[in-house]
Amino acid sequence: MKVLVLFYTTYGHNYEMAKAVAEGVKQAGVEVEIKRVPEILPDEIISRMGALEARKAFEHIPIAEPTELGDYDGIIFGTPTRYGMMAAQMKAFLDATGSLWAKGALIGKVGAVFSSTGTQHGGQEAAILSFHTILLHHGMLISGLPYSFTGQTTMDMIAGGSPYGASQIVGGDGSKPANQIELDGGKFLGEHVANIVKKLAK
Repeated sequence: MKVLVLFYTTYGHNYEMAKAVAEGVKQAGVEVEIKRVPEILPDEIISRMGALEARKAFEHIPIAEPTELGDYDGIIFGTPTRYGMMAAQMKAFLDATGSLWAKGALIGKVGAVFSSTGTQHGGQEAAILSFHTILLHHGMLISGLPYSFTGQTTMDMIAGGSPYGASQIVGGDGSKPANQIELDGGKFLGEHVANIVKKLAK
């Protein structure tokens, strides 16, 4: 059994969440790999966005190939939001999975999503829900973040997380690191997906 945590990030926030998700998968006793999707913007644009320096924190993470997704029993995807939808980098990667769809290579595998937004109402839930549409077209079984993770009901602080998946709020300027509730939500999601994978394997 093996789970892939596949993410895209511009400033590194989703890499931090990916590590928490992977920790949860490991805690459930399932093998896990962390990979990223390729950047499609030129360095000039990334530099204007002030993200070149941030890239150093995650550029050692291997880049995934679309054809390898079928090698995993579960895939947990991570994306920042762009106007309430997934980032174009993640969408471009998924658009290249047509050969997997044609073979039914992802049918019956577990899929889940985590996201990040700059503001409390920046579309993290919409991005996750629209992401689910692609997973359903591939025949994947979708896992959300159940309310047994009680952190998502907190009223004590600003925090991401919903029944649709783990999420974090990073601030309009990207300066807010994930708080403990958000990281715990990512870890819970990873463990939850891994346990579903184990049950399906039986």
